[in-house]
Amino acid sequence: MDDEDAELRNPFPSPPSHYTRYTAHNLNLLQLLNERAPDDPNPIQQEVLSDQIEIPEWPLKSLEKPRVDWILEEPDAHFTVFGDIWHVKEKVASLAELGGTQLYPSDPSVDRRPALLSILKSLLVSYTQLTSSLLAPPPTNSVGELPPQWYTHSEWLTVLSQNLMSAANDLRPVQARGNLESMMKRQIELRREETDVLHKKCDTLEGKLAELRQAAQTAFTTEDEPSEARPLGTPITAAPNSQNPTASAGGVTNDDVLRWAEEL
Repeated sequence: MDDEDAELRNPFPSPPSHYTRYTAHNLNLLQLLNERAPDDPNPIQQEVLSDQIEIPEWPLKSLEKPRVDWILEEPDAHFTVFGDIWHVKEKVASLAELGGTQLYPSDPSVDRRPALLSILKSLLVSYTQLTSSLLAPPPTNSVGELPPQWYTHSEWLTVLSQNLMSAANDLRPVQARGNLESMMKRQIELRREETDVLHKKCDTLEGKLAELRQAAQTAFTTEDEPSEARPLGTPITAAPNSQNPTASAGGVTNDDVLRWAEEL
């Protein structure tokens, strides 16, 4: 009972019971069997592997991997997993294959726009006729077993709508591909914009650093220049005051550097 409850609580199906056969010993026996009887499709494994121990009763050939090339050669290539059938090449069934009335060409290489335009026009005309038939007075005489006009128009509208929906579903892969291309282009544009912003910020920082470097070099050059070699009219820069340790040469103080850093 506990096993049944655990099975019910498990959201995924249990693996098949023969998965326990894929042991290292059995796989080695299978390899040895293929080496000793390579051309025999159904060898007697007890005789071929008589010198081995623990030979299973079930055929070792069942451990062979499925031949994918055999599956692909089939017209309806599919494989089975836990009882579910999966097709190797997914194909969307057309409206005609599903039993409907298809009014546009099935070949994707043929231009469908003229047929779809005719379907759209017929849809509008049928809708107008359906509205007129609903507003018309009921017939006075019995027409027999012929269906009423509104029923005929509604059936034809159903066929036209199915064709439009089927044609739209056929274009979903193209739409998905176009949306993916648009998303990738947008991501590239955003990255380029972010890169441009970073380049501009780097250029601004390089300009600020160049100004600070030039100011520092000018200040040091002015301090090292002898007084007798100063040209006429050159102002004499006073030495930094020891009481104001925040002041630096060239008039640039630590407060200026901090203010510049906050602006960045």
